Order: sequence, then structure tokens, then C-alpha cells
Amino acid sequence: MHENIYTVPNILTLTRLLAAPAVGYLLVHDCHAAAFSLFAYAGLTDLVDGYIARRFHLQTVVGTIIDPMADKLLMTVSVVCMAVNGSIPVWLAVIILGRDLALSFSAIYYRWISLPPPKTMARYWDFSLPSAEVKPTAISKVNTALQLVLVGSAMAMPLIPEAILAAWGLQTGMVAFQ
Repeated sequence: MHENIYTVPNILTLTRLLAAPAVGYLLVHDCHAAAFSLFAYAGLTDLVDGYIARRFHLQTVVGTIIDPMADKLLMTVSVVCMAVNGSIPVWLAVIILGRDLALSFSAIYYRWISLPPPKTMARYWDFSLPSAEVKPTAISKVNTALQLVLVGSAMAMPLIPEAILAAWGLQTGMVAFQ
């Protein structure tokens, strides 16, 4: 049994997957405004695709897989690039990436064990075949939101004039947030 994977929410999620390497490229090349704009687009489409999927009953099993995958890819690329350019501390990047890596390996394993027989690699990568749905917990959603705010804030810091950063103590606030 196959499900229709060509839905508006899944297409929006695909654009987020494609945006992740572009955000990384822009960060590495110090195009902070463009990187922040694309990151904001990804954050908004994350909200919109979820709303559309629930509102119009367009949830798919592939959507439950690629939606968190898009979030993780965007976070991974952003965190690595920002750790490299010094926007966030390396120790924080290691914690974020370690957690995401553990979750990713768990999802890969869970997909395999929940795939109906016969278990083949071709069937594993055929996302139109339903298997286990990934349902994030409330704490996971809060964690993802906090990570998005942290990364978005770190991306926005170079865009804020130095006088405002100093007057409002934003550098200190960012260190505390980290």
C-alpha cells in the first residue's frame, strides 16, 4: 500500500531540506543577512507545513520522517558553520550535534525495525511505504524551538549595530542564553 507523498506540506518541507546547505554556504561566506532571511523562511515554513498538514488532513508517514530530518539538517549545518566562524561556542555545538546524532540513529533504526517484511534496502528508502510514524514529545518540541531561537539569535547578532548590542547588553544576554 502506497500513500500520496506529493502534498503541499511535504513540498514545503523539501524546500527546507534544500535551504539548509544554502544557509551553510551563506554563513561561511559572511552573508549574514541572507543566511538569517533563509533561516527565517525555513522556520516559518516549518510552522506552515505542520498547520496545513493538520488542518487539511495531509499528514503522511514520509512527512513525519522528512520534517524532523529537515529540522535536523538545518540545525546541523547552521550549528557547524556558526561554530567554525565563532558565532557559537564549540562546546555548545558538540552538545547540540551529539543529541541530534543520537536521535537520527534512533530514527534510522526505528524505521528499519518497523518496516513490514520483506525488509530490503529498496523498500527501506521507499518513503511511500508506511512504517512507524515519528511523533515528537512536548519536551522535544520545546527543545527544537529553543535551538531555533538560539541559532536564529546568533545569526542575527552580526546584523545588529554595535551601539545597540552594547546599550541593551545583548552580548551578555546571548552568552547567558547559550
